[in-house]
Order: sequence, then structure tokens, then C-alpha cells
Amino acid sequence: MNAPRPSRKAWLIVIAGFIAFTVSASLMHAYTVFLLAFIADFAWGRGEASIAYSVGQVVGGVASPLVGGMVDRLGSRRMVLLGGCLLAAGLLGSAFATTLWQVVLLYGVVMTFGSSCVGLVVFVPLVSRLFTAQRGLAIAILQSANGFGRAISAPVAQIMVDGIGWRMAYLVQFGAMALLVLPLAAMFPRRAEEPGGNAGPSASAAPLHAWTLGEAAGTRHFWLLWFVYMCTGLGSFLVSLHQLAFAVHMGFEPLYAAFVLGTGAVLALPGVILTGTISDHIGRERAALLAYAISIAGVACALLIEGPRDHVLLWLHACLFGITWGARGPAITAKTADLFPGPRLGTILGVITIGSGLGAGLGSWGAGVVFDLTGSYRVAFWLSIAAYLAGSVAFWALRKPVEPR
Repeated sequence: MNAPRPSRKAWLIVIAGFIAFTVSASLMHAYTVFLLAFIADFAWGRGEASIAYSVGQVVGGVASPLVGGMVDRLGSRRMVLLGGCLLAAGLLGSAFATTLWQVVLLYGVVMTFGSSCVGLVVFVPLVSRLFTAQRGLAIAILQSANGFGRAISAPVAQIMVDGIGWRMAYLVQFGAMALLVLPLAAMFPRRAEEPGGNAGPSASAAPLHAWTLGEAAGTRHFWLLWFVYMCTGLGSFLVSLHQLAFAVHMGFEPLYAAFVLGTGAVLALPGVILTGTISDHIGRERAALLAYAISIAGVACALLIEGPRDHVLLWLHACLFGITWGARGPAITAKTADLFPGPRLGTILGVITIGSGLGAGLGSWGAGVVFDLTGSYRVAFWLSIAAYLAGSVAFWALRKPVEPR
């Protein structure tokens, strides 16, 4: 029996999630530009300047179970409203920050928790209940917002910082977020209208087995997914936060480098959607392995760059790494939804996402420390490749289905 086709309303919810996640992601990824501004203004080392970002990744991971539980109870509209308000507050405070601890608190805690409320842990459970056969595609569209936000954030933030300074740039972002909070929240249904809610139309279409967190955590697949999330976050963020700093260190002009890396990041939009779509047809594992391989090739191109004349290698690095930024996300997240469906998916996904936050936090901070110790990002990039290989092996081990005990 063929799975029912998703309704027009289901696709509108996917589009709403894409828009909201794009706004949230673009604000968070802009830190790659502010990193250099902080180093210049406060004379921080790269390890110090990376602390706020690293703390943010860890906080995002650790907070995911809380966010997952909250969305299961409160619904997506209230979560987006809460997240938007926290993002606005963090941006306003950041404009007046004068010390490292203030940046860590505002970006690493306030803004990070806010972005988690406008992210995948909130949207995936909702969308997963609306889609079955096209679940990979739907989640891919959501996931692509992360790469799209990352693509537009670097050049736009760089232009603002160059033109009006980093403090005014934060104020402009605050104004934009303050204006968008209510419209973004209004795009999502109320709790009672959501599938699985108190009066949700899909409440009767419950999965064959509704997994609880305790049942899921008792399986080998749960911890393999946790490890996959950690390795993927580690491999990605050993590179991504410091891409612009790496390019400038190698002699490329900052605005040009931001343009190249931003152009490469734009490719994440079709890359993520393509990966999620083919995962519905060739399997989640094969789609993820293909994305891992392309990312490794992109990191290898960065390792070959020796100076500002290596434009081709910079473009190859930006495009290969960019097209697979987040590309494993739809396959991994859809795999999680495939293995552990039910009304507690938000909580389960939130706990598994802790691995992603820890890996991303360690990677973004570790790359800065590696540079401070060695004067180069090469060791960090080699570690990125190793993490991607480990994630590939673990994800391939998820081929067999899981049975509830």
C-alpha cells in the first residue's frame, strides 16, 4: 500500500520551517565574521575568540533534550516565539559587550538556546508526522536552511562590519529579529492543531510502535546515532568556524574570501535537498557516505592551499565543503525518525543531538587552540577528515532495523 501524499498544508509548514531556520542560522553563523572583529578589537587569541562559539555548540547539544521535551508539550508556534525573543535579546546585549564572559553568555547561552528553539529539534518531529515516503526530502528542505543561512551570513555580516562596525552590525541584526519574531511564530500551527496534538488530525495515524526515550536508549542504534552526530559535528566544525580566518591567514583578502566561502555555502541548499531526496531512494546510509566523501575531498583541497595564488583550490574547498554542509543531516535525522517514530521523537532526537553539540563545540574550540599552538590549521583539518571517516563507519553499521525490546 502506497503512503498517502502529503497535503498542501504540510508543504507550507516545511516552507515556514525553512524560512524560520534560515533566519536563526544566518544570525548564528555570522559569528565567523565577528570572530575576526573580536580578535582585532580585544586582542584575543583565536582559541579565546572561539570559546563563545564552542560553548554555544555544547549548550545547543545539551539543551536539545530540554527543547525536544518542550516542543512535544508546547508546540512549534510557542517555541519559535520564545526562540525569536531570546535571539533578539542576545543580539542587543552583544552590541554592548566589552569582555569575553559577556560574549560567551550572550552568544554561547542566550542566543544558542534561542536558536535551538528555531531549529531542527523543533521542526523535525512536526514534519516527520506529516511525511512518510517523502520524509527524507521534507527534512532535507528544512536542513538546507542551515547551509543557506550560513551562505548569506558571511558576506552580509562582513559588509556590515566593514561599513558600520561590529557593534552597529549587531544592532541592525537585533532590529531585524525584533521585527520578525511575531511573523515567524505566526507561520506555525497552534499546539492543538499540530499532528499528534490535542486535536491533531493525525492523532489516529499513530505509528506501529511509539518509542519512548528509555526504550530507544536501550538499543545499539541509539548510541551509534549519537556517535555519528558527534563525529559529524566534530568533522564539520574543525573547519567551518575558522574557514574565513584560515583563508585570511593564507593571504586572501577578507571580503574576497567571504565571497568565495559564501558562494560555496550557497551550494548547501541544492546539496542538502539532493542528499535528502536520494536517501529516500538509495537508502540513508549510501546517501550519507556520499556526502562524507565529498566533504573529505573539500577538506583535502584546503590542506593543499599554500598561498593567495591558490584561487582554484580555495574555490574547490569552498564548493566541495559547502555543497555537503549539512548534507548528512537529512539522512541522519530521517534515519532517527525511521528508527524511533512516535510522539516522543522530539525528546529522543534532542538527546541524540547532544552528540552533535559536543562534537561541534570541541571542533570549533579545538581548531582555534591548534592554530594558537602550531600557527596552522593543518592538524585541525586532518582531524576533521579522521572524524568524518569514523562517522562513515558508524553510520554504515545502522543498516539493520531495530526492534523494540
